[in-house]
Amino acid sequence: MGVFVFLPLVLPLTAWPVARLAEQHLHPRTATRLLTGVAAVMAVCSTVCLGLLMVVGTAQLPGNPLPDGWSDPEVRAAVPHDEIAGRAAIPALCVVALLCARTLWRHRRVRRRAHRALAGLPGTEVAVLPDGVPYAYALPGGRRDRIVVSTALLDCLEPAERRALFAHERAHLAARHHRHLLAVQLAARANPFLRPLRTAVAYTAERWADEEAARTVGSRRTVARAIGRAALVSRAAPHAALASFAGLAFFTGLASFAAPGPVPRRVTALLGPAPTVRRWPSVFTTVGLAVWCAAAGTAVSAMSSANSAVTMLVILHAATPL
Repeated sequence: MGVFVFLPLVLPLTAWPVARLAEQHLHPRTATRLLTGVAAVMAVCSTVCLGLLMVVGTAQLPGNPLPDGWSDPEVRAAVPHDEIAGRAAIPALCVVALLCARTLWRHRRVRRRAHRALAGLPGTEVAVLPDGVPYAYALPGGRRDRIVVSTALLDCLEPAERRALFAHERAHLAARHHRHLLAVQLAARANPFLRPLRTAVAYTAERWADEEAARTVGSRRTVARAIGRAALVSRAAPHAALASFAGLAFFTGLASFAAPGPVPRRVTALLGPAPTVRRWPSVFTTVGLAVWCAAAGTAVSAMSSANSAVTMLVILHAATPL
């Protein structure tokens, strides 16, 4: 196993360049799927390696419930500095499990409260709430996916801009963006080095919905104007508790039309030409080099964790009496 067990813990650093370059040079749909996949694989690999280190650290503790053969010198020699890394992995893995469980619990709680708040309304796709705070968000799950919007925001938008708003939220629901956001949120909890990917996916998912809305409405300028106006009125409005999910969208996986973030970049992108869809960028470009670097880091991370897991199983099987 050797030092390979530590590689998945630091290999997420290889994905940092692609996190920013994918926002600028890849189609938002491609960037969202790519970054989500890279983050998920690297998070799983780093968690597996923490688990392997925890096995070694647990074997060193007095009175451990593991078989006596697991504390054999062969097991201790399998990981360098096992007495330090192995024992440190125990609280680290506990923290990861606690943070991920808390994120899932919060995600489920907010969605359940949102559906409960809409229980008395007609079961239509769009729920319009008489609220003086401007907001709009996509609410997945429940009996059916729904779009929630306040009258304050609708009053600020023109008819064409309202169509852009609804097209944007429908794109979030159709592409299941809340799953991408939740996946990268859990990945960032599992490994802090994956936080740049979480931020990048939050942006590319919004850009993906922007492009789908522009294609549906037929005017990129209309979508850009709707986003800019929604952002302006949302910033001027007072903060709402549960009704406005703009502040909670990033943590719960609920995609909000006026979510806080780089709105000027989204508007600038919509005022320019539509992004082209390329299956895989050339390695001779900056973004292509970054993508290949992230792909190589992901592959090495998966192979390192698999190699460490197989080695650990072989050693433990040999050390455990039948």
